This record gives sequence, C-alpha cells and structure tokens, in this order.
Amino acid sequence: MRIPSLWRGAASRRQVPNCWLQSWAGAKSTFRARSAHGAAWAALIVLFVLIAPGKARAEFTVCNQTLDVVNLAVAQEVDRAFQTDGWWTIGANQCVNVIRDELANRYIYVYATDVFGNAILTGSTDMCVERRRFTIRGIGDCWQRGHIAASFYEVDTLAQARWTFFLTGRSP
Repeated sequence: MRIPSLWRGAASRRQVPNCWLQSWAGAKSTFRARSAHGAAWAALIVLFVLIAPGKARAEFTVCNQTLDVVNLAVAQEVDRAFQTDGWWTIGANQCVNVIRDELANRYIYVYATDVFGNAILTGSTDMCVERRRFTIRGIGDCWQRGHIAASFYEVDTLAQARWTFFLTGRSP
C-alpha cells in the first residue's frame, strides 16, 4: 500500500502531516501575538481607569430644547436664605450644568429670558437678578437694594439628588 504524499514521513498514526504542523505552528505564534496584544490593551484600560479623573457630575442641568439662545438664572436655598445666581447662556438644543453639587433642596427656581430680555417662563416667585453676572443673597426688597425683581419658575425635583429641566418654549 502506498502512503499518500500528504503523509510522507509519517511512521505512525500519531504523527500529523507536515502542512498541518506548519499551520499549527503559525496559528500558535499568531495566537501568542494576539494574546500579547490583548494583554497590552487590557493593561492600558486598567491604567486609564485608575488614573482617570472622577466622573463629572451634573446635579441640576438645564437643557434648551428651543430654537433660540436662552439666558438663565437659578435660585435655591443656601444656608437658610435664598440665593440667586446668573447668567448662563444656553444655545439652541444644548444643555448646561447649572448646579454641580448634589441637590439639597426639593425646589429649584429658574428664570429664563430670550436674547432680548423677555421672560420665556411664567413664574410666580419673585426674586432678584442683575443685568450682568451675579450672586445675590436674599429675595426681598430687590428694587431697594439696587437689583431687578424677576418672577422665577418653581421646579419640583421630587427631592432627587440629580435633576434635568427641559426648556421647551412653552411654560411647563
């Protein structure tokens, strides 16, 4: 009986053809290269996770879903007194992180105007604002203290630690 050329040199059934050995040797080196490559990627990912800065947390975010640029002021209770802060400019279809700390109050107050200074929310809580960037403590006697009175819209965050408010162009 003649041994096929594929099995040339095979003395027993345990031995495999040379082409299989060559294929297996190539596969082993490819596997080792891929394993080393994968290990390098895994190490890089672990290193990135360990040295990456902490995740930026936005606790009260306002998203402008209108087609206009909006100027925004917010108010909340800080150390048992109301404080108003402004201004944030929010482009159309963009969001801004307004309060970066976890929310400590159930209610946040929002005042939003278009680029002409016209209020775009119907609010019922009068608080103080300024024409330029500001932080104002207290909400009473705005005119007497040299500020402008504005009607803020009350946002009920349901006592959540994080909240996103969407400006849609019509009062919520």
